[in-house]
Amino acid sequence: MFGATVRHLAERATEARRDADGLACQARNARMLAFQGPAQPSPALGDALNASYRYLEVKCLGCETHQAVALDIVRRPKWTPIHELERYMRCRQCSRSNGFPFKRGNLVALRTTKISTMNPPSTWWLGDR
Repeated sequence: MFGATVRHLAERATEARRDADGLACQARNARMLAFQGPAQPSPALGDALNASYRYLEVKCLGCETHQAVALDIVRRPKWTPIHELERYMRCRQCSRSNGFPFKRGNLVALRTTKISTMNPPSTWWLGDR
């Protein structure tokens, strides 16, 4: 008798959690693109994956390239905040040319799709800064 009610409430809770995670990712993207810098607090890695944000856009400060990193292959606990991943990002092209792991990069935005011609890289918003 209560099985259908329990299932329905569990589905509603899952949808509400997914919506909340999506709004947290959108708020982080808006802060990052508006202020052109670190956006804290940022959602956890598991929250971004739950909201279908599968990629993290990273900009290399050395060669100015934008790359999309798949979040589902990152070997960190799911409760790790997104802003803590910045110290682990390395540019492959700059590392080859310098001969050592080149770690200067900016986290730009969480993305649902990879960077392509149909989905270009994000750009900073023009603001007061």
